[in-house]
Amino acid sequence: MKQIHETVLVALLAAWMVPQLSVAEEASASRSVVTETPGLVAFWDFVQREPDGGGRFTAHVPAGSPTDYPLDAANYAKDYWGTGREATYADFPQLGRGPFGNAIRIVKESDPNFRPFLYIPRTRLHDTPLDIKGAGKSVTVVVWAIRESGNHALAGIWHEGTDLKQKSTASIAKVERGQRQYALFAGLNKQGSACGHVSENGASSFQNKYALHKCNSAGQSPAVPADSPAEKLDASWQCFAMTFDDDKDELTGWLNGVSGDRWLENPKKDGLISYAYNAYMQGHFAKLPGKQAGEDPTFPKDQYYNPPEGEPLSVKVVRESDGQRVELREHHFTKIEVTLQDGKEVARDLVALRLNPWWYPHGIYTPKDDQSGGPFTIGRVIHSSRSVGFTGWIGGVAVFDRALSGNELQTLAALSGAR
Repeated sequence: MKQIHETVLVALLAAWMVPQLSVAEEASASRSVVTETPGLVAFWDFVQREPDGGGRFTAHVPAGSPTDYPLDAANYAKDYWGTGREATYADFPQLGRGPFGNAIRIVKESDPNFRPFLYIPRTRLHDTPLDIKGAGKSVTVVVWAIRESGNHALAGIWHEGTDLKQKSTASIAKVERGQRQYALFAGLNKQGSACGHVSENGASSFQNKYALHKCNSAGQSPAVPADSPAEKLDASWQCFAMTFDDDKDELTGWLNGVSGDRWLENPKKDGLISYAYNAYMQGHFAKLPGKQAGEDPTFPKDQYYNPPEGEPLSVKVVRESDGQRVELREHHFTKIEVTLQDGKEVARDLVALRLNPWWYPHGIYTPKDDQSGGPFTIGRVIHSSRSVGFTGWIGGVAVFDRALSGNELQTLAALSGAR
């Protein structure tokens, strides 16, 4: 598949190389790079609006799309807790410039009853091209943003649910199970990284209350005050992206077109990834005859986490004596310490887990109908804790129904220059 259409390259080169182009012409050329990238489902540049010019933001979509996905404004605290005021477009200040000509601000709200976002209700997206789900499906989400603070959601279909039993849900009025599909976050466990998240069941992973299939780019974006001078903001755009490649079973985070390797050493000591560690060990124990020390026979088989481990990429001898040999074996997604007695494996331990790319062998969660799936949201997601989340500027959101290549993402990242 061609990475970028030839006419788009011409437009991009024109924007970079012809100094007399106006700001509007440069933004238009950049916009064409996105819209002509194969696999585009929807692209919000926060310039295009409904026909009357003052209506909701709409997406650039391919010919034949059933909708252009206009964005509504809402306060999910009011919708689910029954507290706080309604949200409107006035709650999303606009910059008037950005990679494509405009940007919206996600404000660091001080009112705990006000958590506004822009969204497409499930009833308007169910079974449309944006509703990427099921076996064999790949996805890419790209967001051009300036991160002021926070590490939470940028964009995607990721209703985390309001059913968790915690202090913030004691007074909740509307309880719903999680309806997660795919989304891009500003870091989560690695703040400021590009963090991709996917779910096979809409709910939790590895017997933890949260969904844990996620990746983190090696690079991490800086924190930039959203009210910085124009020159500072214009130089601070970052291109966050996530890809899920179903053919490779890989979920990858990309910051400014670069993924990079990221490993988590000693995962059993991590507060959340320790659950993935346990899922790995339980899957390993289940393959061995008899009941092993530490084995939990009740652990659900569909939650085992055992990335492929064929021929090791490297083997290092950790120690050796009296017929016993301990090796550190590095595989594509794991590093394991294997104990051999007279050449036979007698024990193993997962000592490092790869966070980028992350191995994900499932399809994407498929809600049963338009009443049970989550909305597509920008700036925040519905979740039980009601934290402030990401704050800063968002200058573009694009979704593709395939995994873009590194070269394609570098091309899209190059559009982050000042406009």
